[in-house]
Amino acid sequence: MEPTSRKFTAAIDQGTTSTRFFIFDERGEPVAKHQEEFDQVYPHAGWVEHEPSVLVKSVENCIEIATSNFIASGHNVKDICALGITNQRETSLVWDIRSGEVLHNAIVWADSRTAHIVRQLKLEGTADKIFLKTGLPLSTYPSAVKVKWILEHSKAARDVYEAGYLAFGTVDTWLLYNLAEGYSGERLHVTDVTNASRTLLFDINTLEYDPFLTKFFGLDKLLLPKVASSSNSRAYGVLSKGPLKGLRITGCLGDQSAAMVGQKAFEQGMAKNTYGTGCFMLYNTGNQPVISKNGLLTTVAFQLENRPPVYALEGSIAVAGSAVKFLRDNLGIIREANEVGELAMSVQDSGGVVFVTAFAGLFAPYWVDDAQGTIFGITNYTKKEHICRATIEATCFQTKAIIDAMEKDSGIAIKNLAVDGGMSNSEECMQLQADIIGIDVDRPAMRETTALGAAIAAGFGVRIWSSFDDLDGVNSRDHRKFSARTTLTQRTRRFRKWERAVAMSKGWLTSEDIDKEYDD
Repeated sequence: MEPTSRKFTAAIDQGTTSTRFFIFDERGEPVAKHQEEFDQVYPHAGWVEHEPSVLVKSVENCIEIATSNFIASGHNVKDICALGITNQRETSLVWDIRSGEVLHNAIVWADSRTAHIVRQLKLEGTADKIFLKTGLPLSTYPSAVKVKWILEHSKAARDVYEAGYLAFGTVDTWLLYNLAEGYSGERLHVTDVTNASRTLLFDINTLEYDPFLTKFFGLDKLLLPKVASSSNSRAYGVLSKGPLKGLRITGCLGDQSAAMVGQKAFEQGMAKNTYGTGCFMLYNTGNQPVISKNGLLTTVAFQLENRPPVYALEGSIAVAGSAVKFLRDNLGIIREANEVGELAMSVQDSGGVVFVTAFAGLFAPYWVDDAQGTIFGITNYTKKEHICRATIEATCFQTKAIIDAMEKDSGIAIKNLAVDGGMSNSEECMQLQADIIGIDVDRPAMRETTALGAAIAAGFGVRIWSSFDDLDGVNSRDHRKFSARTTLTQRTRRFRKWERAVAMSKGWLTSEDIDKEYDD
């Protein structure tokens, strides 16, 4: 008999190109959801911004419509026990803490305008020390360099900073500041350990902001959000408005950490790969950080309340799904994103075409800021199908490079890769991935694992679940496994060609090019 009262959990999933809101049942199945895309702002080549008010409004709209659908299906909002938030990481916002006035558009994680700042900072000779503290390289990726750029280019932000009132936050902090309140009605300025670990201001060993780092980046006076565990019964307050006003917020994680939780990669040695706008692989290393010697990041994977943190090695690819969007919107090669897989598999190979999709430099494991997108091997034989295949292969080859680096750092071979995200919906893309890496690719039937991870964290915060064993029945149905159809010799030959293309794409921008482009 159906129980009279059920326990649901909800999740805000604020991503790079869209915002989504989900309500999940006890099995981790979505019973209501809504998605809203929003415009990207591209002021210059390599620059990517979001309007902060649009981020908040998109969340409000998604909550309202999904909740309406939830009620229309016969459910009661009182049965929603908790809310989790997951968000695009590193994207940086600053505002006046006195008024809430935003002082610059959000600078998005993939933005490369800070390349000249990074190049100058590397001359200080402290990159190794920073890496050991944060697990992150000096690059355009993390938040600190983005805020530094804002202070150098916005007089309004600089004035508020000098007065001691400039607040900083990643997207989770900004949403909580605008949509939530503490249990005494106070305004919140808070983040979780996974998001804090992406700022270059946070020591992942002590789980605290580091004075050396804030001073190094010239951000001593910046008001930083309080840091809490990813699952927390008190820190994130309650929703302050909308149809779910008063709902407890008990989970908060950066999107890739949330996907790891949603994939239930709780044990040391488990790995997941999320194919979104970018592509991000995390490898669980347990309760101690492992500092990479092979071009990977070290990050806080998640932390449940009153428990030690769990760490991960991470490989980040700047361009994945956004390359498909590029084929559709910029080149007009396809009309719909889902066409790319079918076109790619309609040819036996890429016809010699290799596409290094370095639209914003190359991330892990290469970390090359002066690379740009480059297509090699175009001949009279080349058709759009070959370019489509080379576009997908670019993500798959970078994934292989990351797997190789993870195996070197950990000393353990990865035998199975759990996948999720937009590109994982394509059978063709996932078969190509298995063919290139030579290991099984495991795809769950319900692939909204980022939102699910935030909901799971929230569920731990209100004791819906108390142990990982309690999650055995969550998102466990109808997994699909893709196995390689290639030989080791074929995989090795293809990958060597990719590596040659990467080497040839480096150094495209000179120091003079970078300075001129970003000073104009």
